[in-house]
Amino acid sequence: MTVGVYPGSFDPFTVGHLDVLTNAAGLFDLVYVAVLHNVDKRPTFTVQERMEMIRNVLAAEKLDNVRCGTFDGLLVEYAKSVQATHIVRGLRATSDFEYEFQIDAVNRHLDNSLRTVYFMASPGHSFLSSSNVKEIGLWGGSIKGLVPEINEDIIRERLARK
Repeated sequence: MTVGVYPGSFDPFTVGHLDVLTNAAGLFDLVYVAVLHNVDKRPTFTVQERMEMIRNVLAAEKLDNVRCGTFDGLLVEYAKSVQATHIVRGLRATSDFEYEFQIDAVNRHLDNSLRTVYFMASPGHSFLSSSNVKEIGLWGGSIKGLVPEINEDIIRERLARK
């Protein structure tokens, strides 16, 4: 069984994330979306809220071979705990590659058996980030088409209250 881990903060989960996840779900027998719990960051949504929004998307998209979990600490340790052999990452631009190249080198140092698989963002998602979604929403702009429709109201309402 091939198992991949798709890690991230997903604050919030965007259609770009969904694009990467859909590709990974087609490649692996099982994919874990691993929501990072980073005590040093101040996310807009709690870990539990982010996981619930991701689970909403999984159900709506019928991604039956995808599970949602959370981790803190080293990604390679979480990957071992779910018996993953691959890390899933998305690339939007060449600047992403430089960052991801360094992270992959560190992960290989920690666990040489773990491999990273990269999915290029669809051209229509190459500009998209959770930070962009939050900024647009905070200023009252439309986030329609930037986040999965099933979570659009939840995200818009939270950003409007900030």
